[in-house]
Parts: sequence; structure tokens; C-alpha cells
Amino acid sequence: MTILSNFQVIADNIIYFFVGRWPEGPLGGVGLTLYLASASCILSIFGGLILGLLSVSKKKWISWPSMLVINTIRGVPLLMVIFWMYFLLPAIFGKVITETRTVILGLTFFTSAYMSQIVRAGIEGIPKGQMEAAISTGLTHWQAMIYIILPQGLRNMIPSFVNQFVSLIKDTSLAFIVGVSELTHVATQINNRTMAFPTEIFFFIAVVYFIICYAFTSLSRNLEKRLEWRKAI
Repeated sequence: MTILSNFQVIADNIIYFFVGRWPEGPLGGVGLTLYLASASCILSIFGGLILGLLSVSKKKWISWPSMLVINTIRGVPLLMVIFWMYFLLPAIFGKVITETRTVILGLTFFTSAYMSQIVRAGIEGIPKGQMEAAISTGLTHWQAMIYIILPQGLRNMIPSFVNQFVSLIKDTSLAFIVGVSELTHVATQINNRTMAFPTEIFFFIAVVYFIICYAFTSLSRNLEKRLEWRKAI
């Protein structure tokens, strides 16, 4: 009974865990975590497509700088990237940028580098004869890449994109460093307010993270099976 009563703190704050102060205040908790991950993932797909296409360019003056940027970003901790965005963006633009936008930009900047390697692998997985056949019809290299190669590669990239989204969900926990009220930050606030049930509070958010990530991981596995089944046909 004592153990169950300790978890009463979860029931008392369940709405705050999931949506923060919304709708009377800003969105927080699980809702903000999913928003940060979704917005960053969508933007990162576009960023990854651009960097990935540039990195497979036949022109060295395009591919080498692209790979330098990609490898530099991948070699820096995400926490450092968020700090860069938090302190540098206001100095560059001369105005205050909200913490939520700062985190989205930081996650996008960081994840785009990893997305680019998914794009690169997807493109290189297409037989070279496809490019040669497309060029023989009169298409330029870039036209063949955009209209022939990339659409075929994207189908193989989808499961990896979903896996990267799962990683993004976990990476959003670093947003609490700059005061963004995602799930981890909300749990810390509740723990600081109660000062009595840290085990129960952080066990609960661990379960929430697991459920969300497991759901999307299962989706990724199902997508992979469907794609393999279609290839077999």
C-alpha cells in the first residue's frame, strides 16, 4: 500500500506530465517532446537530403566541403550544438530566439548530418546501371538523381528515417538544459516541488519514453518487412 501511495504523485500530476500547462499555458511534457522530435525530424529530412545529395556529387569541390561539414557535426556532442544555437543565434540575428526554436534548430542541424548518411547509403544502394541508363536517355546527372535514383532510394530510407526519429525522441531530453519544458524537464520540476518521490517520478518517465520509442521501433520493423516483401514480389 505504501508503494502504491508513493505513485500517487504520478496520478496527481498526470496531465502536467503529458501536456504541461496547456491549454491555459504553453505545451509541455510528452506533447512538447513529440512536437520537438517531429518538427526536427521533418526539417532534418530536408537537410539530410540536401547534404546527402551534395556529398555524392561527382564534383570534388562540392562533395568534399559537404563531407567536411557532415563529419564535423557528427564529431561534436549534441549538447554542444544546442549550446551553440542558444548563445550564437541571438548574437547573429540580433534578437531573442525562443528556447523551443533554439532546440529545434539544434536538433535539426545535428540530425541532418546523420540523415545525410542515410540518404547517401540509399543512393549508393541503387545499381549504377540505373544512372547510366538515365543519362543515356538525355537526362543530366542531377536530373537522373532527382527523378530516377532518389525516388527509388527513398523507399529504402524510410525505416532508417523512423529509427532516427526514435533517437530524436530520446535526444529531446537534452532540451531541459536550456529550460524547455519537455518530459524530462517537467519530471524535474515535479521532483523539485515534491522532494519526496524521485524514484517513482523518473521511473514513470522512463516507462513513457520506452512505450513511445518501442511503438515507433515496431513501426520501423513492420516497414522493413513490408519493403522486403515487396522486393521479393
